[in-house]
Amino acid sequence: MLSIVLPSYYEEDNVRFMYQEILRHVGLTSSLEIIFVDDGSKDRTFEEVHSLAKEDKRVKGIRLSRNFGHQTALLAGLKESTGERVIMMDADGQHPPALIPELLKKMDEGYDIVNTIRKDTEGAGIVKRTSSKWFYRIFNALSDVKIEPGAADFRILNRKALLAFLSIEEQDRFTRGLVSWMGFRQTTIAYKAERRQAGVSKYTLKRMRIFAVDGVTSFSSRPLRMSTTFGFITMLAGILYAIYALVMKLTGNTNPGWTSLLLTILFLGGIQLISIGILGEYLARIYNETKRRPRYFIQERTDD
Repeated sequence: MLSIVLPSYYEEDNVRFMYQEILRHVGLTSSLEIIFVDDGSKDRTFEEVHSLAKEDKRVKGIRLSRNFGHQTALLAGLKESTGERVIMMDADGQHPPALIPELLKKMDEGYDIVNTIRKDTEGAGIVKRTSSKWFYRIFNALSDVKIEPGAADFRILNRKALLAFLSIEEQDRFTRGLVSWMGFRQTTIAYKAERRQAGVSKYTLKRMRIFAVDGVTSFSSRPLRMSTTFGFITMLAGILYAIYALVMKLTGNTNPGWTSLLLTILFLGGIQLISIGILGEYLARIYNETKRRPRYFIQERTDD
């Protein structure tokens, strides 16, 4: 059994296209289930999935009670899957179904996880390209877990690796980092992301920033150490400045110091606020973990 999980958010125009493309490249085997997860869309995404499920029993769909985010929708779909091999991919057409046979072939070679690396994205703007490039540079510089630049949430896992992934109980999940951290026998395949089949990307700059912060804080405590280092450097600079000021005072060379005083206050205040912000991010993650709320609620299933 092969399971294919597709998180979907406002993808009413892409659902049937992805279904047809998957069947075109996987074939008509009955040992297949296609699971669409509607992440709280307000359009006809779930209605389209429901229509497909009536036509083909291999199609399943769940609708979450609200928008919980891509990573949570992905988790919900993976928990619903029953296949010995499970593929996770987006429903917007940028993860090409044509790559599925190659993923299966690589897994036949004995790998537990086959990841994909996005080498280019057709139609991507300069902001998207630049932010993606710098995200991976910063993440790998700060984290002990390394992720290949261009890594995507488009991969295949066998049941052993999937059960290991599902056993991780973190609330704020960063799937790419978790899969890399898990180990097992992994390999990668490169691909070029196509243009979206329809609609527009839901990853705004705000969502990308939150995604980046979640990734870094999930797998690194270095920002905390960096704030401590900045504190020591600032303290050392303050001591040197105090010595300089004392020497100037003793030698009678003091001048009105409004500018230097203002710059010093602004510099120290900036360092303090950055350090407090870093601490706040980690405290927020601890707070979310301790609440132990359910990660999502399912409002409706196609087989209800």
